[in-house]
Amino acid sequence: MSPTPLLILENIGSNPINMTEIEPNPFGNQTPFLKRLESHSKFSLSWLNEEFQDFDAWSEKARKTIFEYLHYTPAPVDPDPGVQESVDMGDYTREKIYFNTTPDIRVPAYVLIPKKATFPAPGIVALHDHGAMYYWGKEKIVATEADQHPVLKEFKETCYGGNSFTTDLVRRGYVVIAIDMFYWGERRTDFRLVDYLRGKLEHEPGSPEDVRDHNRLAAQHIEALARAIQLTGNTWPGIMFWDDIRTVDYLATRPEVDPDRIACMGLSVGGFRSDYLVALDPRIKVSIPVCWMTAYRDCIPQNVYNTVGWMKLIPGIHKLMDLPDMMALAIPRPLMIIEGRQDGLFPRDGVRHAFEKIAKAYEKAGYGDRFSPRSYDTPHQFNLEMQADAFDFLEKWL
Repeated sequence: MSPTPLLILENIGSNPINMTEIEPNPFGNQTPFLKRLESHSKFSLSWLNEEFQDFDAWSEKARKTIFEYLHYTPAPVDPDPGVQESVDMGDYTREKIYFNTTPDIRVPAYVLIPKKATFPAPGIVALHDHGAMYYWGKEKIVATEADQHPVLKEFKETCYGGNSFTTDLVRRGYVVIAIDMFYWGERRTDFRLVDYLRGKLEHEPGSPEDVRDHNRLAAQHIEALARAIQLTGNTWPGIMFWDDIRTVDYLATRPEVDPDRIACMGLSVGGFRSDYLVALDPRIKVSIPVCWMTAYRDCIPQNVYNTVGWMKLIPGIHKLMDLPDMMALAIPRPLMIIEGRQDGLFPRDGVRHAFEKIAKAYEKAGYGDRFSPRSYDTPHQFNLEMQADAFDFLEKWL
């Protein structure tokens, strides 16, 4: 005989909630409280609110507000780039460089330069994914010697159709830059220097087992590092977005690049970075986020654990703008957002509501033809068909 369900009532005001009516979810009896908290968000800074009719005035206010909520304003710095190596890749050159994004940060990057192009050429800021693959960053989207590693090779097959899409871009005449995001690639945590892990990592450095160990530990420790960053009065998104904006700074200084024709694109957290880079930096003329768009309102409670990681949390901003509201800052620039209908990270209603809201924002501003939502019957990936679609969009608008 099945036990009688425990009836739990949460009384908030005069509206009791029967907890037996709540679908199973990660937060159990906390769910009604979370939903009520979220329901207080009126998105008062949304461009779709009737009070906003002057787009320039609204965008200035909205962009300033986002920067304030990021709690991260490092001092300007000379990028002081240094070339570590230059490799002849046949029809293009691959440079390995380092440059400053803040007085405290010097980022590693690859710059791909076509040999046959009309210079100055358009530039692309290519933004790598999360993928729970912390061991590599820029190498996930750039063709390097690391492609022979079995773990990276399998990863590229799964997420990118086995392709380094930056190679296709440079062969089409674009100058491409890809940096390591904080906590990824060369900027990863060396867990052999973490006190309580010292001596416990026994696999050969760089071996498949070592890579998997690193990815496992990185996933386990990311929350503690994020809390430490917030303890300093800063935010993870602030660090991430500032590096991306300063990457545009550097790319615009390259003599091979036309600073008036710079675009960005990326998968997963690279898509999230593309969302914010086009919103925060008007120098981005075209943006193609892949598999990272949703209305956060639809994510609670089911899609929080694996979707909204620490690097995507800007405390308090949701009271003013949902993610699709923020995307109105891309107006009037062309924006293609690609999604996969089998992508389990995002609720279907969340994607649909986001696309509808962004379309309305573009239409209100008079640029309805410049927003291009694309949907594929695929999981969380940037496959060859999606890439071809993205390249055609770049060709049209950049």
